[in-house]
Amino acid sequence: MTTESILIAFGFTLFAGLATGIGSALAFFTKRTNTVFLSVSLGFSAGVMIYVSMIEIFAKAKTTLIGEYGEVTGTWYTVAAFFGGILLIALIDRLIPEFENPHEIHKVEDISDIVQEAKTKKLLKMGLFSALAIAIHNLPEGLATFTAALLDPKLGLAIAVAIAIHNIPEGIAVSIPLYYATGSKRKAFILSFLSGLAEPLGALIGFLLLMPYLSDTLFGVLFAAVAGIMVFISLDELLPTAREYGKPHSAIYGLIAGMAVMAVSLLLFL
Repeated sequence: MTTESILIAFGFTLFAGLATGIGSALAFFTKRTNTVFLSVSLGFSAGVMIYVSMIEIFAKAKTTLIGEYGEVTGTWYTVAAFFGGILLIALIDRLIPEFENPHEIHKVEDISDIVQEAKTKKLLKMGLFSALAIAIHNLPEGLATFTAALLDPKLGLAIAVAIAIHNIPEGIAVSIPLYYATGSKRKAFILSFLSGLAEPLGALIGFLLLMPYLSDTLFGVLFAAVAGIMVFISLDELLPTAREYGKPHSAIYGLIAGMAVMAVSLLLFL
């Protein structure tokens, strides 16, 4: 592992996190949400993440752990780490109340409804909880992007793009409460944009805590857990949100397109 590869991995993670700013901009500078585009895009992201998780990352984790512990034990460790990653992200998602959960669907045209809800709550508390919620959600996503980029830069780039698309609706959901907490679109945009920094922060925490103990076993377990995290994000967040934003078939078409593009890109590098 070189300094260059570490910096590239951090760069991908930073790019993915700051995409919340796109959603924030959409919330303030457009009148309606392009639901078909978002539906296809979110489905595309899910397709990329599911395919690369199950075909590439899980397989590499299994190969690594089998090489360390043998076929039976290595396979058991891989499966356990995969579901461990799912459990981690599921617990984080479960512990955040629905109101503050940035993965709950919002559209630009929902602003008036959120204003009414805001009148019954303390505005500053709304904004702070929303920012905290997205930060907590983005920590494991940042670790996943960073780890994948260390494994293979081309995989890292694909996942960073998928996570970036995934962060657009989060930017919409987070910036609106922040606007009504601060009374300033500019401040809300900046705070929402900066909340995406939790992605590289997650990567940094993972790097500082795990890299001193770097080994094939640790990498194998981490890769399998990352695969689990990304599959859960795809099935629990991306696909349901894609179906809510548009027609069900649009989300599925995007899903298949994402898988196909990821498959072709991997074939080109054989």
